[in-house]
Amino acid sequence: MAGRAAVPEVIWARPERTGRGPRPAYTRADIAAAAVRIADAEGLDAVSMRRVAAELGCGTMSLYNYVPRKEDLYELMMDAASAEHELWEPSGDWRADMLRVAHQTRALMHRHTWLTRLMSPVYGFSPHALRYLEHCLACLDPFDAPYGTKMELVAMVNGVVTTYVTNELATAERTRSLPWSEEQENAVRIAYLGAQLASGTYPRLAASFGEDAGPIDLEAVFERALTRVLDGFA
Repeated sequence: MAGRAAVPEVIWARPERTGRGPRPAYTRADIAAAAVRIADAEGLDAVSMRRVAAELGCGTMSLYNYVPRKEDLYELMMDAASAEHELWEPSGDWRADMLRVAHQTRALMHRHTWLTRLMSPVYGFSPHALRYLEHCLACLDPFDAPYGTKMELVAMVNGVVTTYVTNELATAERTRSLPWSEEQENAVRIAYLGAQLASGTYPRLAASFGEDAGPIDLEAVFERALTRVLDGFA
């Protein structure tokens, strides 16, 4: 593959374009934006060097002068998404600020549904990702703990958000693929579950549903999950 390094390297340590010649026709921001447009419209699997080159109007081999590997393309996409994080002046209430971070990250993952597939520490140290991490640590200034603990807290919050959004997206995708409505399926499943609970085979489950048989408030579940993580550190 053209331009592929034989040793590990970080794309951010490379110049915008390798080799001699005229001024580069594209910036990394241009390339990232093209890849993000494709992923947003058609999913991550639609992103390829050939497809991004076509989106930009250049040859595939020319794109390798800017982005040596597909993994680098993913890193550019992650950095572009990280640029959308709002960075505010910390309020002094680290718990409130981290909840705000979590809700913002969830919204970001819903805007770019491919993000959950690329969540990895490998892509966590791009310029905008570093600014995001610095912001999180600034929000945690009032939290009296070593930086290692603070980084662990940020990672756990991101983990909760990623897991939650992954499930939300998978549920939505399954619902779209069904030949019947979600309400119809829920009615059938609730009827079956009710019959099983009434059989007496599952007394603890029956007691559990007897306490609260109403619909699950998913927003409240999300908030409680985050709160419990923060409680554990506090």
